[in-house]
Amino acid sequence: MDRPGTGLGRPFHHLWAASGLSNLADGVLLVGVPLLAISLTRSPVLVSLVSAATTLPWLLFALHAGAIADRRDRRRIMILAGWSRAAVLAATAAAAWYGVLTLPVLMAAVLLAGAAEVFADTSAQSALPAGLACDRLEAANGRLVATQTLGNHFLGAPLAGLLVGVASTAVFGTAALLYVGAALLLLGMRGRFRPETAPAQALRADIADGMRYLWGHRALRGLAAYSGVLNLAYGAYFAVFVLWVVGGGSRVGLTPGQYGFLAATLAAGAVAGSVLAGRLTRLAGENGALVGVTLLNGLLLLVPLLTPSPLAVFPAAAGIGAANAVTNVVSVSLRQRLIPDGLLGRVNATCRLIGMGAMPLGAAAGGLVAALAGLPAVFWATCALSLLGAALVPRGGQAGGPVRDRLGVANGG
Repeated sequence: MDRPGTGLGRPFHHLWAASGLSNLADGVLLVGVPLLAISLTRSPVLVSLVSAATTLPWLLFALHAGAIADRRDRRRIMILAGWSRAAVLAATAAAAWYGVLTLPVLMAAVLLAGAAEVFADTSAQSALPAGLACDRLEAANGRLVATQTLGNHFLGAPLAGLLVGVASTAVFGTAALLYVGAALLLLGMRGRFRPETAPAQALRADIADGMRYLWGHRALRGLAAYSGVLNLAYGAYFAVFVLWVVGGGSRVGLTPGQYGFLAATLAAGAVAGSVLAGRLTRLAGENGALVGVTLLNGLLLLVPLLTPSPLAVFPAAAGIGAANAVTNVVSVSLRQRLIPDGLLGRVNATCRLIGMGAMPLGAAAGGLVAALAGLPAVFWATCALSLLGAALVPRGGQAGGPVRDRLGVANGG
């Protein structure tokens, strides 16, 4: 393991490589599953149910995943989740091969793989700070967010398009192999990734402890509210954004192909933001970085409304992607510093439940507001929510509660 402050160490690089393969598999499924769904049904309701099944496990299992991450070896949980996802997708590939892939089978596969993802991602966020110097958290999280963006959008999406053209079996089989590779890489992580004192009480009491700790910690409570408000805004904004920018009757008038380039521009901005997040926090501090990029983000959300031209919308999309990545990196790093190791899984899971739960609520609210008051009302409302989020950033967050005691990963190489 590198000395604190001099590098991220070999355990992190194993985690980083595993994350790269897992997120590439996620990207394949993110695009491949909806394409396969519309080959099985043309019902908008049924297709939307398949999409909902991808995020439903976060609402069902996030709190339990956090409690278990504070009881068990987090590296083993990630490995087991990887094997589980691979097994589910291999079975789905077999169903496709034998011609028995139906919509209920597809939905069941998405739900089971999504449940494993909840446990894997919760444990990964909780395991990351182990043995990592506190001043390296932004650098580590920045690399992970950049890798997630690359895997989900730049590499996974086109790969999924090619695989769907070959066979539905190829989509699930490729994703299964990628998850196997990720699990094998995690076997190379050396060190201690289990809390020193695991709770001895019932799981429900563990979950309640995590929720109470979050509610009683001023800085973490504010950070959770901040993330929830921003995700509510993003969910509403992007639920109707395509109606404003795509089609001959839209204000911007992009073609579907140009919209694909716009999505890639958003992702490129996210990669840049994740790389620059650490430098920005060193210049402005964590709180200053969050307030600054959130205010900037609120203004950028209005650009497509006030200047509905591709020349303005594309740069704005890059800025929105960058701002979103910076808030992700800084928020996660700050949480990892503030939460004690024994509560890291539970409190992280509670925060993610608030964030993930806000997105479908925002999407539903955005559609309702657009139907009742028009698309411009959604853009103005999301700008206002973003500005409200800036006001919710906890001041002096580092001093808002006990800082997590860092676990050592001795001789991690």
